[in-house]
Amino acid sequence: MKKYIVIIVAAIFTISCKSKAVAVQNSNTTETEVKKDNKVIEKHYGNKLDFKTLYIKANAKYVDEKQSQNVTAEIKIEKDKQILVSVRFLGITMAKALITPTAVSYYEKINGTFYEGDFTSLSKWLGTELDYTKVQNLLVGEALDDLRESKYTQTIIENLYRLEDEKGANLKKVFFLDAEKYFLQKEEISQDKENRKLEILYSDHKVFDQGILPASIEINAIQPKGKTDINLKYSSVSFNEELSFPYSVPNGYKKVIIK
Repeated sequence: MKKYIVIIVAAIFTISCKSKAVAVQNSNTTETEVKKDNKVIEKHYGNKLDFKTLYIKANAKYVDEKQSQNVTAEIKIEKDKQILVSVRFLGITMAKALITPTAVSYYEKINGTFYEGDFTSLSKWLGTELDYTKVQNLLVGEALDDLRESKYTQTIIENLYRLEDEKGANLKKVFFLDAEKYFLQKEEISQDKENRKLEILYSDHKVFDQGILPASIEINAIQPKGKTDINLKYSSVSFNEELSFPYSVPNGYKKVIIK
């Protein structure tokens, strides 16, 4: 069941403030000069997408140590209000999720189960803190955290601005921004003591009137139970269409109770 849930929220269950997973950094990269430029983050947020609705069709691949699954996904976003994700295999809807700032609802067909609740109970169940903004940010290629709310040590690595959260102790967060356009290319989150590492890579950025959007998102996660890789490739994107967000649990499905 969790395989489809993970795909639904594009692997948010393996990230955020209590990350479960970031791939090890390339040992060949080296830090160079410290870049004292307070406008890096400001310029990064100058790339913020300006839209009311976003409609995405994507191909998704989920791989762990036991299985590999290719599915398609339809993602509808009404900015800051709701996200509807439908996951299909061979044209059949296998899972669906409706996410709002205050509630999370999903159902999956394999076990005939559904969940209705909020981020608080879901976060406790999954062992990682979730919220609506993190889900939305991941899908549009923005940093999971608001970079304006922390202080960072800035360096340059291979023509990327490397921002490391100065508050990092057990939880380490590093963000990599393009040195020319300032869009996010990679973010890493790790908990060394728990042996949990996560790497999210954004590539194939496309320029639209509404801003810059990555067309490919790769998530590599390592945790004590094993490794998980998730790839999302956007096949088509459209902005500001009139979208509907239909969601209803099929009859006979059993509710997941989180204690």
